[in-house]
Amino acid sequence: MQLVDLKPLRPENFEPFCKWLNDYDVIKYSLSKFKKINTQQEIKKWYSELFEEKNVFQLGIYLKRNNQLIGYAGICKISKTNHSGEYFIFIGEKEFWGKGIATEVTKEIIEAGFSRLKLNRIMLTVSEPNIGGMKAYKKAGFKEEGRLRQASYRDSKYHDKIVMSILRKEWIKEKTTD
Repeated sequence: MQLVDLKPLRPENFEPFCKWLNDYDVIKYSLSKFKKINTQQEIKKWYSELFEEKNVFQLGIYLKRNNQLIGYAGICKISKTNHSGEYFIFIGEKEFWGKGIATEVTKEIIEAGFSRLKLNRIMLTVSEPNIGGMKAYKKAGFKEEGRLRQASYRDSKYHDKIVMSILRKEWIKEKTTD
């Protein structure tokens, strides 16, 4: 990747999340939980719990030039039985939105999911108005497979969540045609 490195999150890195989780634009399409935690104490508690989660593969997104944490991404809800998991990405620094970082990070996490974690399927849900997210996921190889009607409430409106996935065989095919 050109601008960023994916490396483990560190316990002392919770400070940027205090800024990010108190910015509506940043959390607008993220976890509903992010709308309920906003004090430094609540955020620190949530962040420390990240390190205790099971069935999760997650990495921090750090700028190469200065090692600044700008977000995190990974795969959660990993099922060893079903060889599947759910992709997530959170880029908190808005100045890095729309620069292709989400697409590159998504590709790297998919690579890890299929090669290191030996998954067969990686899925995600994305809010319909999150056009940037949809573009990044499609560029990384995810395909739309369904719709959860009116599953999200943002900006005083209900909107659909789009279910997308990528399968190991599609990823292998994509890699061999590049």
